[in-house]
Formats: sequence, structure tokens, C-alpha cells
Amino acid sequence: MRHLNLNKIFSTLMTVLVLLSTLSFTVEKHFCGDVLIDSAIFAEAKKCEKESLEVNHDKKCCKDITKVVKGQDVLKFSSFEDLELQHLQFLMSFADAYTNLFKTLKKEIIPHKHYASVILVKDIQVLFDVFLI
Repeated sequence: MRHLNLNKIFSTLMTVLVLLSTLSFTVEKHFCGDVLIDSAIFAEAKKCEKESLEVNHDKKCCKDITKVVKGQDVLKFSSFEDLELQHLQFLMSFADAYTNLFKTLKKEIIPHKHYASVILVKDIQVLFDVFLI
């Protein structure tokens, strides 16, 4: 049972790792002078009040900084035909062993289950010293 939990945790972590390595996102920051007003991920940062009230656009004190974090976009896709013979043999034997792992066994039939056994009065083989060798 412990092995199954460890396997599930490892599979989940690998899935999250692949997802995060291929994810791209944008971080946007809005500064008013040297003070950070707002930062946002996946959205636009809120602007400060000074920027909307500013009449003279020559003396702009506000600035926006946008940083794009690109994920991995080159992934290698392989088909089943690209595998070598050794890898195919391993995959086929693993798949066969894994599927047979969960098959139920046939119900064992005991033909003489409901019959009473013979009551022995004397053990004839011991009585006559006849033993099979």
C-alpha cells in the first residue's frame, strides 16, 4: 500500500513539473516614480491615480514594466514506430505482466467437498505392512 501512495505522489509531481515547464505567463508591474504600485500575473496591472490626472504628458513619472516568462515550446513527440526492438519487447512484456496482475483466478472447484469421508476401522496398509515406495 505504501508503494502505491509513493507511486501516485511521484506521478502527480511529474505531471505538475511538465505542466509548469511548458506554461508561459506575463508579469506586469506599474511604477509611479520609484514606488511599485501594482503587479499582476496573467492580467494588466492597475494604474495609479496620478497617471490619469496628469495633464502634461511630457513629464511622465509612471512607467509600466512587462516581463514575459516563456515556457518550453519545443517538445519531442515520438511515435510507437520509432522505438527500437528492445524497447518494444520491454513494453510488451511490461504491459502483459501488468494486465495479468489484475485478472481474477478461476474459482477452484472441489468435486468431493460435500461428501463424507470413509470411516476407517483399521489402517490396512499398516496392518499388513504394505507401503508404496
